[in-house]
Amino acid sequence: MFEEKNVPSKEELLCPPNLFPFVHLFYSSVKSFTRRGGSRSPASAQKSSSRSTVPTPAKRRSSVLWSETVDINVRESLTAKEIRRQEVIYEMSQGEQNLIEDLKLARKAYHDPMLKLSIMSEEELTHIFGDLDAHIPLHEDLLARIGAATKPGGTVEQIGPILVNWVCSEYFPPDSFPQLPGLNAYKGYCGNQLAAKALLDRKEKDPRVQDFLQRCLESPFSRKLDLWSFLDNPRSRLVKYPLLLKEILKHTPEDHPDVPLLQEAISIIQGVLADINLKMAKSECQYYVDKLEYLNERQKDPRIEASKVLLYHGELKNKNGHKFYIFLFKDILVLTRPVKRNERHSYQVYQQPIPIQELVLEDLQDGDVRMKGPFRGAFRNSDTAKNTFRVRFQDPSPGQSHTLQANDVFQKQQWFRHIRAAMAPFQQATTPAELQGLPELHEECVENNPSAGNVKTQRRASTASSVTQVVADGDASACVSPACTTDDMKSVRAHPTQPGFQGPSNKSPFSVEWKEASV
Repeated sequence: MFEEKNVPSKEELLCPPNLFPFVHLFYSSVKSFTRRGGSRSPASAQKSSSRSTVPTPAKRRSSVLWSETVDINVRESLTAKEIRRQEVIYEMSQGEQNLIEDLKLARKAYHDPMLKLSIMSEEELTHIFGDLDAHIPLHEDLLARIGAATKPGGTVEQIGPILVNWVCSEYFPPDSFPQLPGLNAYKGYCGNQLAAKALLDRKEKDPRVQDFLQRCLESPFSRKLDLWSFLDNPRSRLVKYPLLLKEILKHTPEDHPDVPLLQEAISIIQGVLADINLKMAKSECQYYVDKLEYLNERQKDPRIEASKVLLYHGELKNKNGHKFYIFLFKDILVLTRPVKRNERHSYQVYQQPIPIQELVLEDLQDGDVRMKGPFRGAFRNSDTAKNTFRVRFQDPSPGQSHTLQANDVFQKQQWFRHIRAAMAPFQQATTPAELQGLPELHEECVENNPSAGNVKTQRRASTASSVTQVVADGDASACVSPACTTDDMKSVRAHPTQPGFQGPSNKSPFSVEWKEASV
């Protein structure tokens, strides 16, 4: 493995007194930029910087295999399987060392200078960096444990007890490492990542912040990684542990005492990951709930505030070409329009949110909908749209229907899959008796499809699963969602009048025409 010359060692990178010489150079530049009050534009600053500085090669991290660090006699005394086991253990140890260095680097090269130069306030930096420092002693402890278990020849006999004692705080003796929070420290840190990333993205638009981070990115110590790559390191490291432990287990003999302990450690870490994922999901849901703006009190459905899970969200267009941001919560679908006030991004709720229990989802075939407004020009000679679907209330009294268009087939499939998954519990809770007496729902907006009378296609709106199955000449078409399997379609063909699907009827007591919601 090659090693670049004239590049500081790891010890020099982490040396507190001078930080590192090349960082000190651009600190002086940032100070002069601060004294000038940031009067120059970022473009002119960047142009000046490019003229006065010479690009420095990025520092590369050496990657050495375990077999390259031990004596040849040691290697020859081990089986190929044991060598692979030692390689993975060594890889874990090196990963801990790299993580510790990156966490210290994030503090010394980013956090402290930005605080000292007043590029960001202490409150903003605390919000972005969180309790990043709390992970350093945790991983230093694991690294020290592996080092203590390493024999003079470079091998580790047992890694299982070390991992079990490390992954969960309750395994520590009462008077041993009382400051270590265990992997539970990750729960708060990962739960704050969404808000931290949003704040960092917003601050990066500040010329002073932008200039500082760009200089860091161009400096060798960053290895061409941006600040968020360093801040996301703990999370990305955590998800690697089950993979590393499974790889060690794979190359451990079945009668080795490590086997049950490795299995226990994997189970504990996966449990911690599940808790963290749940916390992150709740954090993401609350983050967007707090950003909703209501036009009237009637829009404030209690199911929104009570939401703990955000199943899916993204941007779609209506048939007039206007952009909407849609939130699919566990119990309610909310259409919004993104707005920006005083540098704060929020989402203005559009019309009445649709509870999942009252939602009808209709698949629209390509060409069923005429596009209006500025979006129409994108279709050249044709004014019909592709990848569209419609959501509406079961009850016609709200008179609300939204025709939405996805960017492509894949995005439409994703929306169908998530909406159908959200409706599955309500479909199971709906009995055939509850479906009796519901009015037949005819396709609204006949003017959107002038050829509808000539096409031998009948739509059956689902009142229970809220999904329309399309039947052409008596044959069921393929479902849009990947979740709809061949067995599902066989079931539809075998039971064309299954509960939850209304077939066409010539004896409808009354018909309902839906009014398309417009902006």
